Parts: sequence; C-alpha cells; structure tokens
Amino acid sequence: MTHTPREIVVTVALGLPAVLGAGVFAGFAPAAGLAGWWTLPALAISAFAALCSAFSTADQSRAYPDVGGGYGYVRAQLGVWPARMTASAHLLGRCAMAAAVALMFGAYVVPDRPLIGALALLVATALLGAAGFRFTAGVSVLVSLVVLGVLALVVASSFSIAPVPSAGETGTANELVGVAGLMFMAFAGFERITAPHRGERPHSASVLRIAIPVLIGLSLVVYLAVGAGVLRQLGSARLALSPAPLRDALVAADASALVPLVQIAAAVAGVAALHFVLLSAHRTLTGLVEDGDLPTRLKPGVLMLVVVAGSALATLLPMSLALGVAACATLFYYAFTNASARVLLQNDRTWPMRTACLGLGLSVLLAMSTPVPALLVSLAGLGAGTGLIGLIATLRGKRAASRQHTPQAR
Repeated sequence: MTHTPREIVVTVALGLPAVLGAGVFAGFAPAAGLAGWWTLPALAISAFAALCSAFSTADQSRAYPDVGGGYGYVRAQLGVWPARMTASAHLLGRCAMAAAVALMFGAYVVPDRPLIGALALLVATALLGAAGFRFTAGVSVLVSLVVLGVLALVVASSFSIAPVPSAGETGTANELVGVAGLMFMAFAGFERITAPHRGERPHSASVLRIAIPVLIGLSLVVYLAVGAGVLRQLGSARLALSPAPLRDALVAADASALVPLVQIAAAVAGVAALHFVLLSAHRTLTGLVEDGDLPTRLKPGVLMLVVVAGSALATLLPMSLALGVAACATLFYYAFTNASARVLLQNDRTWPMRTACLGLGLSVLLAMSTPVPALLVSLAGLGAGTGLIGLIATLRGKRAASRQHTPQAR
C-alpha cells in the first residue's frame, strides 16, 4: 500500500501529544538523582525499547482491530491468565502515569496546592472525555506546536547564559540501565498511533513503518535537548531536587518572564497526555468486561470512575515513585505484548519478528532494573490485580453454573 508524506506527518502529529507529557516536564529530576549526565545515553536505550514495543503493538493491532489493546492481543495469543496479568500491569501503569501527569500539572500550574491541582486536572480531563471530546489531527498539531515551541525556548534559554557553579554532581554510570527503565514511560504514548481506539481509522503498515521511527526519533531528540539544557543550567544535584525542572531552569537562566509560557505548555501537555492515558486504561477495563473477567453490568461511565479513582489514589505517591511505578508496570505490560507478538502469525509485519524478541528482552531487563521501591510496588500491584481479576472471574463462573443447574434441580 502506498503512503503520502502528509499521512506520515499527520500520524506523527497524532502521537506527539501522548508522548510529550510528564516525562519531559518532570522525569529528569528523579533520573538525574540516579544517573546524572548518564541520563542522556540512557534515553537512547529507552527509545530503542519503545521502538521495538511499538512495532509489536502495531502488528497486533492490525491483526486484532476490535479487541481491548494489549490485554486482548495476549488473550488471543497466549491465553487467559497471561492476559489477566497483562491487564493488571497495564491498569497499574496507566493509573500511576495518570497520577504522574496530574502531579506534574500541579507542580507547574498550581505550585502552592499541587495535589489539589492534580485532582482538578483528573476530574476535568475525565469530564472532557465524557463530553465526547477527542484529539483530532488538527488539535494534536496545535498542541504539538505549542509544547514544542515552549520547549525550544527552554532549551535556548538554558544554553544562552553560563550556569551558576553547581554544588556537586549526583548519579553514576551504574544506574544507566535503571534510568533507561525509568525514562521508558517518556515514550510510552506511541500506542496513540499503533493501537487506535474503536471507531478510529487504523494506520497502514506502510505508514507505521516510517511514522513509528519518526515519532520516537523526534521525541528522543526533544528529550535529549531538554535534558541537556536543564542539566547544564541546574546541575544534576540541583535538578534532582526540583519539582518543576523546566521552570527552575528558566529562573536560573534569568528568564523568569518565560515561566507563564511553561505553565501554559505544562497545562496543555497535561490535558493531552492524561486524556490518552485515561482512555487507554478505560479500553482495557472494557475488554475485561466484554470477555467476562469483570461483571458485564458495569457501564462505561462506571469504568471511567474506576480509572479516575485509581489515578487519584496514586497521586498520594511522591512524583518519583509514581513515575517509577508507571515505567515499571508499563514495561511488564510490554513484556507480555512483545511475547504475544513473537508468536503472531502475520506476513505483513511493520518490521521483522526479531524486533518483538528484542522488545521482550529489553522490557524485562529494564523493568527489573527500575528503582527498588517502584519494582516492589509494581510486583505487588501486579500480583494483587491478577488475583482479583481471577477471583472475580471465578465467582462469576460459579454463579453462572449454579443458575444453569438450579432449574434442573427443581
């Protein structure tokens, strides 16, 4: 199938608002505390892992266009219990990511009351989605231009004036892989184009073959530029303590007048990224309901309330832990989806099957290398979520069986 440059540009524009969220505005602080300047090469590892996972989800999305994302792919390819683990990892990762995006919004836009700002953004974005608002190509282009324009100003300001001598540097090369796992969540919005929601037109393999590397490559360039700028201006020790690195970098570079622009960009990026995260989690819950793993009487509105409630609960976590859990749980999710893509019998792949093998190995490696608190919370959440889904499904099965046998007993 042929494609046009316009199709590729539109596809990339659709994906950018889902990628440029909490990672670029807040992710560099915990990363710098662990690895310092080694955060920059770690980003390349994160991007490569995301690239492999993106191709895997793109292939499976075209093979199973009507199922609930990774949960549905794994259920079709690997079975029920791996699918339940996939759903648990995805829901935990999405709730933690929603919390991280909301906390980022609070730190930048409502610094005096960040938690209240975070909760307000969650509610407002959920209501926006319930009202039927969707990020069309035109809206996505506008959001991308606003965010990229402000990020360019931050980078230019950070390099335009000599930084104040730092009070020391933090981080070592030993944390390179761990930070690569932590920063993976910065690229995880690629599913906006690789696994479109029901009713959206899927992208062809020929378009995705180019659009996926362009999206992740462009995102990597942006992250490298912003990361280098804030590390230069603040130093890794000061950056590690910053709740709003881009704002503090501007203040340090004597560009405080630009802070309102960063707040606007943070608000716009927060709404865009959170909208995608909430819809993504809602789709997984919908898949669980449709396949009988959750009660079928649950309505879409109730499912969204569950997502928002879980995300609101996650805002009680510190930002660094929320980002870590988001990254770790999402990596476990992609470990399952890559494993599923490995056994997918499909001739028209976006890229060869070995990318799924690489994605599987990298997802497991990076997940197990994330900071220990995030790893422990993710493993506990994965186990609890899988057990709960299995228990609900078992109880529903027993009830259905008892209803079938009751008339015979009479």
